[in-house]
Amino acid sequence: MSITDGWLDLARKVPSPNHNERPADEVSLLVIHNISLPPCQFGGPYIEQLFTNCLDPDAHPFFAEIASLRVAAHLLIRRDGELAQFVSFDQRAWHAGVSSFAGREGCNDFSIGIEMEGSDFEPFTAVQYQQLAAVTEAIQRAYPQISAERITGHSDIAPGRKTDPGPYFDWEHYRALLPASAKS
Repeated sequence: MSITDGWLDLARKVPSPNHNERPADEVSLLVIHNISLPPCQFGGPYIEQLFTNCLDPDAHPFFAEIASLRVAAHLLIRRDGELAQFVSFDQRAWHAGVSSFAGREGCNDFSIGIEMEGSDFEPFTAVQYQQLAAVTEAIQRAYPQISAERITGHSDIAPGRKTDPGPYFDWEHYRALLPASAKS
């Protein structure tokens, strides 16, 4: 797995308009999220529709609340391990919102956001962890400022506002899958 010009070679490209230039040429944080649309339902086109501003507010009652949002993570890892990339890692994707890491505000400016298709209420799949570990290794090779200490959850950079990746995300298992070079 490799990254060229900010794009992961094994990911399907689904370009999102929900990004802009980073204010500085810095990528130094990896943020892990979870998402399911409708909530707690997996599969279907809705995540991609949300991230590309095409979500029909009438397709599900919950969608009326979120269809006008202009958000996107850089990458989505589906339950079956499929990778879909919405924004180049070199661009600022709009994934973190109001956030802070190590006293620095505005994490979108310097982070990569990865969505795991899932919820706060059930475990993620083995293939998702395998893909996340492989993607993490590729990201750390391309963006060496992202050390193991600079991999975090959305809940850690937006406490009280966000809960993802949630209590079922197994940080210990994920970190154990990383090669030794990615853990330092």
